[in-house]
Amino acid sequence: MTDTATTERGIRPLDAVERRVLGTLIEKGKTTPDQYPLSLNALVTGCNQKSNREPVMTLDEEQVMRAVLSLRACGAMAEVFGSGKIPRYRHLAYEWLGVEKEELAILGELLLRGEQTEGDLRGRASRMDPIPDLDALRGHLDRLAARGLVVWLSPPGRGRMLTHGLLPAEKLEKVRNQLGVAGTGVEAAPDEDDRAAVAEPPARPTVAAAGDLVERVARLEERLAAALERLDALDGGAA
Repeated sequence: MTDTATTERGIRPLDAVERRVLGTLIEKGKTTPDQYPLSLNALVTGCNQKSNREPVMTLDEEQVMRAVLSLRACGAMAEVFGSGKIPRYRHLAYEWLGVEKEELAILGELLLRGEQTEGDLRGRASRMDPIPDLDALRGHLDRLAARGLVVWLSPPGRGRMLTHGLLPAEKLEKVRNQLGVAGTGVEAAPDEDDRAAVAEPPARPTVAAAGDLVERVARLEERLAAALERLDALDGGAA
């Protein structure tokens, strides 16, 4: 992102946790305004929810607070108290990014899910602010792309892919590489900043490991049977 206005606002690439925190604040501000701004606990819960998130994360309060502090430092969010004593958090993304409401819904959805097609994006962003059709979406996307806030990942056409422009350069390159191997069964390794936060399913034993386990159980059963025979023999001799 190279335009002067963007530079003056201090827009910079965001790491995985910062992207999730900012995306969650944008989403909750639009979809549950009566519960917004968010407490730290509500923000952690929102970051870790399983719906409308890709990938699903398991962040703790310390990770989220580090992201909060860094986002506050660059002007993307603020801490407020209101009538209560518990601090709450709100985004300043309209000012920080210099966008309108539909454009913020688009960027919020991209922050929460990452790269996706135009069609998927229109349906998902419309839950925050209505976007009537693809032509309306493309008008917003063209303006965002001209400012570097949206990055096209594939040429124009059906199923065109895009992402937001707040990715670090190395992450954007990994996204491009991942799309390059799409459909081959090869998956790109997660980013270093994603790895600790992503909820990983428990590992399943391989066929070889399962076979080894069966063999070990069989040996143990044989040894147990032999021990029981010796015990029976000792009992018989004592009688």
